[in-house]
Amino acid sequence: MKGHPESQNGSGGCPRRLGVSPRIGWKRPLCAALALAACGGNKAVQPDAAPTSGATQDVWQYSVTVKGKDGSTSEQLVRKEMDTTFDAKVESRKVLQYDLNRDGQPDVWEYYVTVKDADGKPIEHLVRKEMDLNFDGKVDAVYLYDINGNKVREQLDLDFDGKFDETIFFEKGQVVRKERDLNGDGKVDTWLYYEHGQLVRKERDTKGTGRVDYWEFWENGQIDRIGEDLDGDGNVDRWTRSPESVSTSAPATTPAPAAPAK
Repeated sequence: MKGHPESQNGSGGCPRRLGVSPRIGWKRPLCAALALAACGGNKAVQPDAAPTSGATQDVWQYSVTVKGKDGSTSEQLVRKEMDTTFDAKVESRKVLQYDLNRDGQPDVWEYYVTVKDADGKPIEHLVRKEMDLNFDGKVDAVYLYDINGNKVREQLDLDFDGKFDETIFFEKGQVVRKERDLNGDGKVDTWLYYEHGQLVRKERDTKGTGRVDYWEFWENGQIDRIGEDLDGDGNVDRWTRSPESVSTSAPATTPAPAAPAK
């Protein structure tokens, strides 16, 4: 199904609530105007699904069934509600969709939340953006923003396999950390740390043990030294100096060797 990856299939052509939670008023129907606009004014909104006992869902979606020129049908997201603060309240939110390649299917979703300023006036803030970069119907990039519009996190599917491989964390508009899953097992195995926007350290779990066994220390945009844990005890057993790559064996508590003489 081409469209938003979190949409769910179902019968009928009217907006339907695809997720409910007993934590908040789950009998809140979709507004009549949206139903009329989506259904052409000739069908009623389907009732909300009954809540599952003990459920704690915080995301609700509404979709319509759209019929194509060839007679095939697909689900299209028309509204999404989220409880981002987990206080059992759905924030006032709207979703904008964009079709970048003009194929009739949305490729970008922008989520806005409405808050009040110091004077009590409502202001819309972008809090989340999703993008289908290769137009295959799957979200490949997610961008999260704070209430001031600053990006706080990115999630990227680098190989377009439907799974996020990299998460990037921001503070005050600058990258502070990246986490990557290089082997595709769903677990982070590489960490990159930044200071003032510059890479200063890289750590890796090369053996898949869940423990870092490889370190790179960066200075001025290049590797200064490399530390390796050879026996799996979590300590550096060998330091390698760059760029000349002079290898020395040393205990973990021993500082990195000085740069070799010219």
